[in-house]
Amino acid sequence: MTFRQKILVIDDDPNIGALLEDYLARYDFQVTHVTRGQAGLDCLRREPAHLVVLDIRLPDEDGFALLKTIRQQWDIPVIMLTGLQDETDRIVGLELGADDYLTKPFSPRELLARIRAVLRRSGLPVKSQGRMYHFGGHRLDADKRTITLADGKTLKLTAGEFRLLKIFLDSPGRLFDRETLLDLCHPYGEEVYDRSIDVQILRLRRKLEKDPAHPRLIVTERGAGYRFAADVEKADASHQ
Repeated sequence: MTFRQKILVIDDDPNIGALLEDYLARYDFQVTHVTRGQAGLDCLRREPAHLVVLDIRLPDEDGFALLKTIRQQWDIPVIMLTGLQDETDRIVGLELGADDYLTKPFSPRELLARIRAVLRRSGLPVKSQGRMYHFGGHRLDADKRTITLADGKTLKLTAGEFRLLKIFLDSPGRLFDRETLLDLCHPYGEEVYDRSIDVQILRLRRKLEKDPAHPRLIVTERGAGYRFAADVEKADASHQ
C-alpha cells in the first residue's frame, strides 16, 4: 500500500481547494481542504498533517495569528500563500516560523515543487541525524530538533531554524556569507527571499542568546557574513 503524505490546505477559495485536491492526489498526496482557520485547527487536532498550506488572508481569522498558533502547538512545515507583493508579509511570515511562501496567483506545479522541497528538508533530520550538540551551555537533540537551554527550558526549532543552526554547529568558527548560507539551506534550487537568512538568524538569536542585541554565539562579521563563535562538542545520541 502506497504511503500518502497528508497536506492540509487552509484557503477560503473553493476553486483553489478543488484544484489542489485533484492535482496533488496525482502525486500520492492526501489533501484536506478547509476554508476557515478554526476548521484547520480542528483538523490538526484530530489528525496532524505532514504539511500545511496556509492562506494569510482568511475571513474568520488573521492568517499570521493562525500561523503562530500552529507553530506553538505542532512541529509541522508551513507554506504560506499571499496575494500581495508586499515583502512585509513575507518577512512577518518567516519571522513567525513559515518554512516557505508563495505569491498568488501560482501554478500547482510550482507549489508541488515547494511542497516536495520543504518535506525533503524537514524529513532529513529524522532520517539522518543521531547526534547531540553541546554549545554555550545549550544542548541540541538533532533527532527531535529540540534545544535544551542552559536554564533547563526546552524549545522546538522550526525546520528552517534547525537547518541553519546545524550548518553552524558542523562548522564552528567558519565565516559564511549570506549567499553560501542560502545555497546550503535551500539546496534544491527553489526561489527564496534573499533576506530569509537574516530573519532565521534573528529568530535563533532570540531563542539562544541571553542578550540577542549583543550575540555571542552567532556573530556578525560586518560586510562579510556570519560565524558561530562558541565551542561545539558532538556526541552520539545513544551515549547521552
